[in-house]
Amino acid sequence: MTENSGKSVAVLREGKLSIKGNRKAVLRWILDHMVWFILFFVLVVLSCSIRGFAQWGIFRNILYHAVFVGVLAIGEAICIISKEMDLSVESVAGLAAIMTAWLTGTGLDASGILLNGYLALLVVLAMGAIIGAFNAILVVNYKISSFIVTLAGYLMFRALALVVTNGHGVTRLRPEVVMVARTKLFSIPLMVVLLLFIYIAFYIFVTQTRFGQHIYLVGDSREASYNAGIRIGRVLFGVFMLSGMLAGLTGWLLAARTNGAAPNIGMGMLFEAMAAVVIGGVSLQGGVGNLAGVLAGAILLSTIATAVSLLGMPPFYMNVIRGGFIIIAVLLDALVQRIRPYLM
Repeated sequence: MTENSGKSVAVLREGKLSIKGNRKAVLRWILDHMVWFILFFVLVVLSCSIRGFAQWGIFRNILYHAVFVGVLAIGEAICIISKEMDLSVESVAGLAAIMTAWLTGTGLDASGILLNGYLALLVVLAMGAIIGAFNAILVVNYKISSFIVTLAGYLMFRALALVVTNGHGVTRLRPEVVMVARTKLFSIPLMVVLLLFIYIAFYIFVTQTRFGQHIYLVGDSREASYNAGIRIGRVLFGVFMLSGMLAGLTGWLLAARTNGAAPNIGMGMLFEAMAAVVIGGVSLQGGVGNLAGVLAGAILLSTIATAVSLLGMPPFYMNVIRGGFIIIAVLLDALVQRIRPYLM
């Protein structure tokens, strides 16, 4: 074989390897964003099968109702990526909504002691951060399972919301709070714009910052993270505090939407947030997942709920469908975890 022919063979081999590598990269991208393809398929099917579904007003409502679960799911996703769990987010959001209404409301059982609704936002964000730090202390310092710690928080903070209001709802919030839920930018609800902004900000945070990369590393392998010099405790403190703050923000937004807060506000949102996270491709084994998929999962659940409502089906049908999607998502996650090593 001549020198030139040898070079030609080498070039061909490199070309084949490059093509093979590109195919694997494409397959990895498809697996990582599968939920977006599912969402597109569901939207097409519903648009073709339900009269009046394919219109901007319906899509706008879908996005609007995805805001609350979507924001709550970000914190849950970050926790699960770090191989922890926060079951208290629903109750923290409910408590934050109650606190927002109690502090800024003018109706019955409100204190109205805050003159500005945005100050109430700072209060509930701080409250969420403190609760997250409390959870982290028990998990990191006392080595208690995050499942047990946050399950206790789920029960405790919901009860605390009832204590604050003595079991009564609070109504008529200050205008600057309600305005957030009623304002539109170019016919797009301001809340939807806030949702997209928050997702973009956290997507950049977890993918482009050192702390965000540490979240993935800690979730993938605690031993390897320790050997690499990563301060695991600090990462987990940050994760739980962010989860608590996002739950506080969710509660503030819930209060803005309803112009008040009932004692049971936000009930059931934990399961929707968990469903959005799992459907969005975040692995329960930790270390794998992207927030873009979580956003798609939240929109998908909102889409299905809208379809159930338009078809006149009883609301409890939604739980059956939601449970089915979770099972499918878990099975897909197991399949993806088996396939992924062959695509590296």
